[in-house]
Amino acid sequence: MTDKRIAQQHHATFEGIRHVDADDNEFWLARQLANVLDYSQYRHFVPVIERAKDACRNSGQAVADHIEDVLTMVDIGSGAKRQVEDFRLSRYACYLIVQNGDPSKPVIANGQTYFAMQTRRQELADDVKFAQLSEDDKRLAIRNELATHNKHLAAAAKDAGVETSLDYAIFQDHGYKGLYGGLGNKDIHARKGLKKSQKILDHMGSTELAANLFRATQTEEKLRRDQVQGKHQANRTHFAVGRKVRQTISELGGTMPENLPKPDHSIQQIESAKKKLDKPPKEPR
Repeated sequence: MTDKRIAQQHHATFEGIRHVDADDNEFWLARQLANVLDYSQYRHFVPVIERAKDACRNSGQAVADHIEDVLTMVDIGSGAKRQVEDFRLSRYACYLIVQNGDPSKPVIANGQTYFAMQTRRQELADDVKFAQLSEDDKRLAIRNELATHNKHLAAAAKDAGVETSLDYAIFQDHGYKGLYGGLGNKDIHARKGLKKSQKILDHMGSTELAANLFRATQTEEKLRRDQVQGKHQANRTHFAVGRKVRQTISELGGTMPENLPKPDHSIQQIESAKKKLDKPPKEPR
């Protein structure tokens, strides 16, 4: 079976155990998820849930909103059933759980991709205001968010051993090469036809910016979660995450980032135009 068919099979399986309550809220049950993720015994899965709770707290989320204690019925033979302790999990909770799994297992690796991308898509779908923004406003919102997360990424990279400005430039280049199919910062810069002083992030559309935001946030999390040490290992991690995001875009049928069109206006031009519009008119003399 090909890797793509395995991925499709696992994605179908994750959807197959998804539940929807009377209020149209989706959720997963921990015992069912444990089986899908190839845990032989549920008790081995419970510590993973506890780590997901910690990650949820650390991200500033209320654990109760994503991981809820419930009772479910299980078969005990001869048609009899009994109640057992279980957890009701949100999509975000499932994402945190698979992030703590063993990525060498195909079902875990595909689970990481599935829940990460679906969580991000759900966030965007739920944000009605974002959906109603113009393309320029979407670019501004994501670019600002990316600027913040790049600071977090730089801090995580420094903790891993990426210390000098040259080290960090090389580290960033590895992330771009993973996401852009081997193209580094200079290659992307040339492909967009930019001047030396212009930044490539300021000349990306909202879709391309979103892919880079996902790359940055996931790399930061992985550097910290895996306690990566050494600049060479940090570079490899950034490249691997970028490549994984690229693979996910391909599986979803999206356009590769290097093939997305360059916007007509830069972020700076959009900001300048907005300042002019927001500027109050002069009082008549």
